[in-house]
Amino acid sequence: MRDLGESLIGILSRAVGPDRARVAFEAFHEEASVSVRLNPFKMKEPPFPVAGQVPWSRYGYMLDSRPVFTLDPLFHAGCYYVQDSSAMAVGEVFRKCLDSVGISGGPLRVLDLCAAPGGKTTDLACSLRERLGEGFSLVANEVVRSRASVLADNAAVWGDPAVTVTSCDPKVFGSMEGSFDIILADVPCSGEGMFRKDGKAVQDWSEANVSLCAARQKRILADVWPSLRQGGVLVYSTCTFEEAENDLNVEWMARELGASILDVGAGSFPGMLPTRTGGLLMPGFVKGEGQFVSAVVKTAPSGRTRDFSSKLRPVWTGGAKGAFKGRDFIPSPDWALSIFPPEDYPRVGLDRESALRFLHRDTLVLPDSPRGYLLVCFEDHPLGFVKNLGSRCNNLHPLNRKIRMEISGTAVPDRT
Repeated sequence: MRDLGESLIGILSRAVGPDRARVAFEAFHEEASVSVRLNPFKMKEPPFPVAGQVPWSRYGYMLDSRPVFTLDPLFHAGCYYVQDSSAMAVGEVFRKCLDSVGISGGPLRVLDLCAAPGGKTTDLACSLRERLGEGFSLVANEVVRSRASVLADNAAVWGDPAVTVTSCDPKVFGSMEGSFDIILADVPCSGEGMFRKDGKAVQDWSEANVSLCAARQKRILADVWPSLRQGGVLVYSTCTFEEAENDLNVEWMARELGASILDVGAGSFPGMLPTRTGGLLMPGFVKGEGQFVSAVVKTAPSGRTRDFSSKLRPVWTGGAKGAFKGRDFIPSPDWALSIFPPEDYPRVGLDRESALRFLHRDTLVLPDSPRGYLLVCFEDHPLGFVKNLGSRCNNLHPLNRKIRMEISGTAVPDRT
């Protein structure tokens, strides 16, 4: 791995000053933290031992070590999402912004603009569901098609039917004036906050890349800005410490696009370092990785189309229950994972070994279960469907979501 050494000290010093920079620099030599966030519509308590709660997330927990999440059926059931604790701060700022956005003309419309792989999308969906019930729609967008597929899988596993996944350039949204009440722009950045976790982020970093990212971020914000209604809120976040990509971009947005900067309450986040426009989290001051977050309210006038379904061409839409093939209705695997799962299919409980075999797309034999479509579960949490033929079962688990690692003779997550 490339060693930035004093260059990293300079990066950190620009962000938080030389004294704090030394504290953060030492923390970059420590192991990265591990944290998860529960899906409260599927699980109320963590399924394994925790080291403590994430201060700014009601459902976030720090772990002492990293389990093999791939070998935990509850992970595949969407009972929790593995997310950096600092990234969860964006969800808390979003929740604060919900209090300042008045709802008019129908359900609240929210856009998660740069959403892959889906951590913030699932957090937003949970907050909106708890606050508004059915009174919202959430569009999760990722311009890179391959990453949009990952986003769609994670949204499906989380299971909120009000989420729609798209793969559009920000300009597409910009053509739909005034369509959204809140936009989260967790924009691509130079990635300094990922240095401890991702060696590629270290390899790719350069001053030139910082300048390139700052310019690209402005373009993204300018392109999507018309789609935010007047009085709507844009939450802006990055995983970099660079002023050019953080405070300077927010100040540019306020000055050039027509917005006022909101107080995100940085002082209420333990360990968050206040900046001119928001707050910064970094190793050494919090247990998580790097994250910047700010928010603005749009003051400039905008039109109001709010009719965008024909333009977005969704990659995935929540709520699909299945499709007919001839006279046979084939239930969708996503329906099994919904927070509103089907109730009219027989449920079959699987032990851990059988659950992993199902997720590995192995053939199951359930001779004591009814014939036809069955909802297979682990610890009463649905995993998906099989069609029981008697001598064997057809496995309906999607090929692209199958466990690809060896499952036999492998240690499983500790639940003691």
